[in-house]
Amino acid sequence: MLKFIFMLVFLIPLCFISNFWWLVQGILYFMTFMFMMGCVMTYGFSGLSYIFGMDIMSFGLILLSFWICALMITASESVYHYKYFNGMFVFMVVFLLLMLYCTFSSLSLFSFYLFFEGSLIPTLFLILGWGYQPERLQAGVYLLFYTLLASLPLLIGLFNLYLLTGSLYIPNLHENINYLFFYLCLILAFLVKMPMFMVHLWLPKAHVEAPVSGSMILAGVLLKLGGYGLLRVYKLLMMSGLKYNYIWVGISLVGGFLVSLVCLRQTDLKALIAYSSVAHMGIALGGLMTMTYWGFCSAYTLMIAHGLCSSGLFCLANISYERLGSRSLLINKGLMNFMPSMTLWWFLLSSSNMAAPPSMNLLGEIGLLNSIVSWTWVSMVMLMLVSFFSAAYSLYLYSYSQHGMIYSGVYSCSMGYLREYLLLFMHWFPLNLLILKGEICMLWL
Repeated sequence: MLKFIFMLVFLIPLCFISNFWWLVQGILYFMTFMFMMGCVMTYGFSGLSYIFGMDIMSFGLILLSFWICALMITASESVYHYKYFNGMFVFMVVFLLLMLYCTFSSLSLFSFYLFFEGSLIPTLFLILGWGYQPERLQAGVYLLFYTLLASLPLLIGLFNLYLLTGSLYIPNLHENINYLFFYLCLILAFLVKMPMFMVHLWLPKAHVEAPVSGSMILAGVLLKLGGYGLLRVYKLLMMSGLKYNYIWVGISLVGGFLVSLVCLRQTDLKALIAYSSVAHMGIALGGLMTMTYWGFCSAYTLMIAHGLCSSGLFCLANISYERLGSRSLLINKGLMNFMPSMTLWWFLLSSSNMAAPPSMNLLGEIGLLNSIVSWTWVSMVMLMLVSFFSAAYSLYLYSYSQHGMIYSGVYSCSMGYLREYLLLFMHWFPLNLLILKGEICMLWL
């Protein structure tokens, strides 16, 4: 594990050398494939080195982090083209990747907490430094304070856990602790990070003001930190979970339905995709809170799938924004006439977003439906509504943006760059290829 940390640390000086943008990008892709080929599929932790190691769950999320961070640089051509402090930009991406890598590979809950908080800093700088509107300052404050406020109880909970057990080493934690306050302390930070409905208001704000790279990493990896944290701490909270989890399942399912209705009223492309993330992660949270084998594995599967799908949709929204200068659906309509070659990609990623086969989202959502319905039949009503409206807002996004008269009435046509087609292909292809190896997601327990 340390060899990749050293590679990332030594990559940092290259970020500040002029015209090394493409070299850094190439090295990140190379590291992704190196990491992928070095996987050891065992039931325990492998690649142990000091406080770092990985199991199958860490492997999938670290690989996703590498892939999304490499794609972020590919998507941010405008930063390179207009010389918006591009050395500092690449440094922020590499530093963020380093934080995420350390977070997912930490073997101690304290080091996990340290890097979990550390990933907030480069994300904040990406939003403040390369965001589009003056409101990005407000979005940064939302992001910072929502996360910090919820994270302090987590730190206190970890200190208390160390007092009780004498260790924060993840593979050794097998106690079942049954205190309500302790239970809330340990999961609150992760619920905000997922984000659960009612503590989700920072997410649309941050997405709308962030540059495309910020949106990609937020949707692709940072929302998964919450799910990963819950999967790690829930073996300590089984007894408390049996008593109190129905609250979170209820909030997640009702919230998923309400957020789906909010999606149908959005006119901002990025806000619509951001709210759809809240709905999807709500279902994942509901399945995870059932504490069943199906629920855990399917929540993990949906996290990987959503990371690729949502990131690709933000790339598409940015491609339209760069040409039309607006994210409003009232202006971004009739894109089939304006950018006919992009319509296929809109269709493929929108259909993946509504969990159509053969995308990996389908595998995750079927497993989650299975786990939640087996937990209680009453959830069937909300699940039907969430599934239906999930399809409704995905079709709304596709049909409203692609069909209809062009807003300005000007008959012009724009092609995408080869870089953009490659970028979208590299989101969509793994999303549909990974379903062929769906059983791997079921191995980690």
